[in-house]
Amino acid sequence: MVAAPKPRLETERLVLRRWDVDADLDAYAALCADPEVMRYIGDGTTRTRDESAAQLAAFEQTWSDRSFGLFATELTSTGELIGFIGLAIPDFLPEIMPAVEIGWRLARGHWGQGYATEGARAALAFGFDRVGLDRIVSVHAVGNDPSGNVMQKIGMHLDRETIHPRTGRAVRVYAIDRPTA
Repeated sequence: MVAAPKPRLETERLVLRRWDVDADLDAYAALCADPEVMRYIGDGTTRTRDESAAQLAAFEQTWSDRSFGLFATELTSTGELIGFIGLAIPDFLPEIMPAVEIGWRLARGHWGQGYATEGARAALAFGFDRVGLDRIVSVHAVGNDPSGNVMQKIGMHLDRETIHPRTGRAVRVYAIDRPTA
């Protein structure tokens, strides 16, 4: 039996691909150890190298289980891993379930250059066209305006503001439905 090809998306400046846990760990662990990157993720706690390794393994397991997930995201020009962009299940927010969320986490040195928007557009198309989703959501902590701006740039609309049940933080949920022909 031949294994299904691993999805790979290419944009003008980015490659969105499956994870190579060993090769990607150093860059991903550095990203997750940065307090500014993690400021709006969960309760803002940074991750250890071991926690980052476990998360990468979980990302790959999600791909195996669901045929979608978070793409390792690298610059086309250099091959540098700059973070992730892709799809996940937002089970941390039960009130919006069932749902699939589009999200991103990029290294601080790559903020403000349009990479999140560029990659999110490709991941959104993947979710609708290849995964067959009818609706995709995205969640950001209130105060994380750059993420909210990306959500609006990719055509999402504000669905609700609510409270993250574990952290007590206010969050905004954006949504977009599959485009009609």
